[in-house]
Amino acid sequence: MSDLGLGIDAGGTQTRWALADAAGAIVAEGSVAGLSATQMGSTAGRDAVRGIFAMLATQVLAAGQPVRVCAGLTGFDGVSTQAAQMLAEVLKLTPSSIGMRNDVEIAYLDSFAPGEGYFIYAGTGSIAAFIDADGQFHRAGGRGVTLDDGGGGFWIAREAMRHIWRLEDEQPGVWQQSAMARAVFAQIGGSDWSVSRQFIYGQDRGAIGRLALAVAASADTDPVARNILERAGSELARIALALVGRYGVRPIALGGRAAHLHPLIAQSMRAALPAELSMTQRHTLAHHAAARIALHSHH
Repeated sequence: MSDLGLGIDAGGTQTRWALADAAGAIVAEGSVAGLSATQMGSTAGRDAVRGIFAMLATQVLAAGQPVRVCAGLTGFDGVSTQAAQMLAEVLKLTPSSIGMRNDVEIAYLDSFAPGEGYFIYAGTGSIAAFIDADGQFHRAGGRGVTLDDGGGGFWIAREAMRHIWRLEDEQPGVWQQSAMARAVFAQIGGSDWSVSRQFIYGQDRGAIGRLALAVAASADTDPVARNILERAGSELARIALALVGRYGVRPIALGGRAAHLHPLIAQSMRAALPAELSMTQRHTLAHHAAARIALHSHH
C-alpha cells in the first residue's frame, strides 16, 4: 500500500483514528476510549493514555503501517512531548514522525488555510479559533466547562438542569408539565434529586454534555429548551465576535457535534452576527482531516 497518514482525534468521549492514502482517501478507521492532555499530568493518567494508545496501535497496524501521524488532543498546549513519544513507541515510528496539535487546530485547518477565517467549535465545550498567516494559534473562549464554555453541550445541559431544579424548588412536581424536564429525566434515569445529583457530580463532562440531546429533542415543543438553544447560539456568536474585534472581518465557520444538535443554534448565532460577516456550518470529521494533514505536513 502507498504511504499512509494516520489521523487521531482524541477530543471528546472517544478517540477516533483514520488512515488516509496519498490521494487523501480514507482507507481504514476505528475508535478506542477517549483521552485528553490533562491525563498526562499524573502517573495513573499517563498509564491510562499508554493503554489506550496500545489498543489504538493494535487496530491501526492491522490495517496498515502509517508513515506520519497527526494527532489532535484536547487541551494540548504544544509543550509536552510525552504523548508523542508514547505514540511513536506503539506505532513503531520515530518521534519526528508524530505531529501533536490541539484538536481545534485540526478542525480549523480542515475549514480554512491559515489567515483565512475563524472556526467556532461547539462540542462538550466551546472555543473560537484563528490561525494567522504566520501559523500562530489564537483563541477566544475554550476556558473549560467550570469557568465558561458557553454554547457547548455541557453548558446547554447545565442550563437545563438549573432551570428544572429552580422550578422544582418553587413547585415540586411541576417538571411533569415540561417536555424538556421529562426528556432530561428520562435520559438520566429518574426524577429524584438524588439521581440528578449523582449524574451531575458523578459523571464526566462528556456524559453530562450528551444531556444536551434531550434539550434539543424537546425544543420544538418546550419554550424553555428553545430559549436555551437560542442563547447557546448567542454565546457562540460572542466568542466569534471577540476574534473579529481583535483581527478583523473574515468568514466564520461553525462546527462540532453540539452545533448540529438543532437548527436553532446556528440560526441564533447567525442572527447575533453583523450581516457583513459570512457564516457557514461544517460537518467536520476531525480524524479524517488529521489523516490528510499528516501526509502533507513535515514535523
